[in-house]
Amino acid sequence: MRKTLLLVLALAAALASCQSRDGGSAKPATADAVAPVLTVPDARDIHSHADPAVARVTHVTLDLTVDFGTRTLQGSATLDVLANGADPVLSLDTSHLVIKSVHDGQGRELAFKLDAADPVLGAALRIPLGAARRVVVAYSSSPDADALQWLSPAQTAGGKQPYLFSQGEAILTRSWVPTQDSPGIRQTWEAVIRAPAALTVVMSAERTAEPRDIAGGLREWRYRMDHPVAPYLIAIAVGELGFQSLGARTGVFTEPSRLAAAANELVDIEKMVSAAESLYGPYRWGRYDLLVLPPSFPFGGMENPRLTFATPTIIAGDRSLVSLVAHELAHSWSGNLVTNATWADFWLNEGFTDYFENRIMEKVYGKETADMLADLRWDDLNDTIRELGGPKSPDTRLHLDLAGRNPDDGMTDIAYEKGATFLRTIEAAVGRERWDAYLKDYFDRHAFQPQVSSGFLADLREHLIKGDAALEQKLRLDEWVYQPGLPDNAVHVVSPLLAAIDQRAAAFAAKGIGADEVKNWNTWQRVRFLNRLPRKLSSAQLAALSQAMNLDAQRNSEVRFAWLRLAIANRYAPAEANLGDFLTGMGRRKFVLPLYTDLMAQGDWGRALAQRIYTAARPGYHSVTVGSVDKVVKLEAAKSQ
Repeated sequence: MRKTLLLVLALAAALASCQSRDGGSAKPATADAVAPVLTVPDARDIHSHADPAVARVTHVTLDLTVDFGTRTLQGSATLDVLANGADPVLSLDTSHLVIKSVHDGQGRELAFKLDAADPVLGAALRIPLGAARRVVVAYSSSPDADALQWLSPAQTAGGKQPYLFSQGEAILTRSWVPTQDSPGIRQTWEAVIRAPAALTVVMSAERTAEPRDIAGGLREWRYRMDHPVAPYLIAIAVGELGFQSLGARTGVFTEPSRLAAAANELVDIEKMVSAAESLYGPYRWGRYDLLVLPPSFPFGGMENPRLTFATPTIIAGDRSLVSLVAHELAHSWSGNLVTNATWADFWLNEGFTDYFENRIMEKVYGKETADMLADLRWDDLNDTIRELGGPKSPDTRLHLDLAGRNPDDGMTDIAYEKGATFLRTIEAAVGRERWDAYLKDYFDRHAFQPQVSSGFLADLREHLIKGDAALEQKLRLDEWVYQPGLPDNAVHVVSPLLAAIDQRAAAFAAKGIGADEVKNWNTWQRVRFLNRLPRKLSSAQLAALSQAMNLDAQRNSEVRFAWLRLAIANRYAPAEANLGDFLTGMGRRKFVLPLYTDLMAQGDWGRALAQRIYTAARPGYHSVTVGSVDKVVKLEAAKSQ
């Protein structure tokens, strides 16, 4: 923090002096309420129109009505602002918002200008502030807002009520909230939401009042987040939801028909929270609940504070896929507590979290399980390096150049797995005890603040390396962060259980496989076996493999994904129905995008199959998934729907 200039003190004083001029009942700024904005050059966010040195948002108050008929959110956002200069202009991020009016805190109209829209960044909303330090933007979202997915009753498990959920990361919150949509501009927020009375509203914040029925068949819900968070972490879901407690501070929401299965799968969440706290300090967000969403949710999980959003593909029936929950929980420290200031440093969120996830899994399920997961992720890392063009590709750096690109382009396994491997390499060099003490203190020092790569490296040098030239040379910090490829001091965790599986996969061509041999294999052994098999197998071999491992009836998403990739590589026609069912039954991008990519690489057979399946599946995918798959599957007819 010593090397970073902060706007906090001066701007906090400015806010205090301006509130009496603008009226209203703004929440007084507290030490926790106004987070720093980094002013070092590499903290400038090229994916936001905001200019926080001139004017920055500190608090957002949403007052919105959920309209399923028009597929819009309608109402207002009240923004508390800190500003500098004689004639400051507040620059906000928007995307396809209908701006109806802008007023100050006393109801006086303010001029505004909506710039031409950039296809990635959306349109800047410019508001000359004058003396105003509270701005009320009346607006409506558009029916095709990128962050929001509106589901018909037929697209839900219950089949009777509609459903809405948001997904803000990376830069999609601007499609339903006019604010400074940058991870480096942390904001507190609150919301009043009106929705049909039959539905439940949940948000990534604390509910501050019991819901109350109001006119028009609506019910009003109130939420508040007192900690400053990055805007991409403002989240909402509305639907027919049930809830089951899993512990003193944990529980699960999902559609009522799926609640029992979800609760059974997630029974260890309370243990995970305790394990995480034992490693890196107290959980600071109050409750930790999960919302298991409909299958169209585009990610495995989203770490929204207090309420992780999760894909139903983790409900395997045997608790074998709950490492995803450990990952999203770990974000409560790395990502939510300490956040990448820009998307060029996405690895500061995901690399830390991937490492932390593995440590939680080791605490709860043992070293054998953790080692299997780490070994599999090593495969993922090397596969990603190859897919990105090899170790000299600039996209294999941790600190990325995303100029002129969508930040989603940087959301690869480089951030996750190279980042985690970097931290694991530091751990091996300094010892776990010393490393854990450093990380715990790091999260404390930077709590509720943004961070950049240069800031992390400076912190490492000051608080861990402490002038030890030999250790500095051994770690090769700058090479890890700023150079492409994988340094040769990288630590590869080798799982003995998976090494035995590798040997068995190598012998498959000669010996085949029998049901008795695989019946005691766990999920990750099965995945590894399928991934290690030769990519070219005969139809007879594939049929025998499918029968021995019961792959046609397989509903574990990870095993099913590995099997379908192998089937596509061999143009195995008997798997086509299974593939179509998988791709139309869920929209998780981790599975969907590689399968369509594999199909499109398989000549006429694969392209025709991809286009047929995608035509049926595309209307049910979230915009995040559609945006990725559209680039792969050339389907003009689908795009026009």
